[in-house]
Amino acid sequence: PKTDIVFLKVHKSASSTVMNILFRFGEMHNLTFAFPIGGGNQLFYPRHFLARFVEGFSPSSPQRFNILCHHMRFLQPEVHKVVSSSAFYFSILRNPVKLMESSFAYYKGASAFSRVRSLEEFVRQPYHYYNPTDGDRHYARNLMTFDFGFNPDGEVSAERVKLMLKAIEASFDLLLISEYFDESMVLLKEMLCWDLDSVVSFPLNIRDSSTKSPLSDTVVEKIKDWNRLDWEIYTHFNRTFWERIDRDIGRERMQREVKALRERQGELARTCLQGMGSVAPKHIRDSSLKPLQHGSARILGYNLKQGLDKETERMCRRLVTPELQYSSALYKKQFAQNLP
Repeated sequence: PKTDIVFLKVHKSASSTVMNILFRFGEMHNLTFAFPIGGGNQLFYPRHFLARFVEGFSPSSPQRFNILCHHMRFLQPEVHKVVSSSAFYFSILRNPVKLMESSFAYYKGASAFSRVRSLEEFVRQPYHYYNPTDGDRHYARNLMTFDFGFNPDGEVSAERVKLMLKAIEASFDLLLISEYFDESMVLLKEMLCWDLDSVVSFPLNIRDSSTKSPLSDTVVEKIKDWNRLDWEIYTHFNRTFWERIDRDIGRERMQREVKALRERQGELARTCLQGMGSVAPKHIRDSSLKPLQHGSARILGYNLKQGLDKETERMCRRLVTPELQYSSALYKKQFAQNLP
């Protein structure tokens, strides 16, 4: 199994669920994480990543960490300083239309969104609300482009797009697609030589559907135009994702693997969860399992079954612990000797 891993956690793309998978694997195998200094949950985002943002990094004794997975704006030469040269790099992408709809609900407080009532209104005349000099502008345009380290306001020429895609391909071993999450996990498992249980998950940091609104075709086209760089990244890597599946696994085997993954997930849901699924924040009884609520989105969570034996309870709890709580627990464990 590969244990040196860089995951670029792209915003609003099922990346919290992937992070939970990495947290669990790292914890089970006693791996080290490249935590933000002070144990925060972002590596000084939205600044470009620097090695000195990592707790325990020092240029004089370059300690290598196994897993780098907290939010960052990618800058590979700096990432190289904190992980082994053989590390496996991957990320996950999402359809930019869905991504923007989610971003609008989640980052309603961002400068570009705060004065506008609806996403429709925003894309009708984006420059009325969007200012390229705002420090939080990236939440409102080409968010994936920004997270990969590029300029979200760059011109969309064929030449520039080609260079950007080439740069991403040169840095990353695998780009997953959140709309095909189960297929993505099967592919990830293959590439990392992990077993099935290592990539089983329950969806984390997801929104209650009551805050989601359907978009008209006109609005969809406007969102694509406004996020043209993201759209180019997404369509390119959506294509290579399926090419990779055809080449390395084949559709038939993929179907079998996905079925096995879903069956195992169902089994774990029956073992671990009350009511088999996610619940609204006000119905989560264990406060340590409550996810952070943000913007106008209502983030769902889980209730564990009562009366589980110790070992099962621990396994189940890991599966449903929200990102901030899990990160903080692992940070304390890793730096126990330094904490007052």
